Amino acid sequence: MGRISWCPGCGNFAILKAFEKASRRVIEEGYDVAVSSGIGCHGKISDYLNLPSFHVIHGRVPPFLTGLKLANPNLIVVGFSGDGDGLNEGVEHLVHAARRNTDIAIILHNNGVFGLTTGQVTATSPKGRKSRSTPYGNPEYPINACQLMLASGATFVARVFAGEQKKMAEVFYRAMKHRGFSFVEVLQPCVSFNNFWDLRKEVFWVEKAESVHEAMRKCEDVRACGIFYAEEKETYEDAVWRSMF
Repeated sequence: MGRISWCPGCGNFAILKAFEKASRRVIEEGYDVAVSSGIGCHGKISDYLNLPSFHVIHGRVPPFLTGLKLANPNLIVVGFSGDGDGLNEGVEHLVHAARRNTDIAIILHNNGVFGLTTGQVTATSPKGRKSRSTPYGNPEYPINACQLMLASGATFVARVFAGEQKKMAEVFYRAMKHRGFSFVEVLQPCVSFNNFWDLRKEVFWVEKAESVHEAMRKCEDVRACGIFYAEEKETYEDAVWRSMF
């Protein structure tokens, strides 16, 4: 592993440590794990993990992992994506992976900003935010990533805060073990362009919902964290392999 290039205080450090803990548990249970990451500050995480890893171009983490999982159904595959990478450039791939119930886990690093390119707004930036790309204020309404994934058919949807490393590691583990499309949004402060570490005082944790509609209500408040919804149903890979044989 080379020198870590994230800014001191970046939420990516906590995500890395939490994922190391979660993946170690999964590997000790006898599973093989592979990861992929996209373009952005988050993308360096695959360089810092001692696991088979792949960088892909903007927004293409879900389709790449879909192919990897189809080729080797015994792998547990995890993708890391940023809010810009996953919800601007790659939102269509994310939606279709959820709709198919592809057996992959996506961890979305949501810092509400294009940090690597020095502070432009993304699809999750709040309306009115002034930035390098919106000097008069962001005119757009933000996407609620968890609601989008629930509406798209994801069978495991959660949100965590980067300041809660122990809880984050547990949610990552649960997402990796879930059969079907798992989505975990991480509220991850960017100390350089969107430092919201103070949000730790407002974050609250909720119990899992019994229905998609209830989960939609629970995750509407962006300060709410927890596993909002989980269900078991046929995966995309199971359906493909059953149709072939």
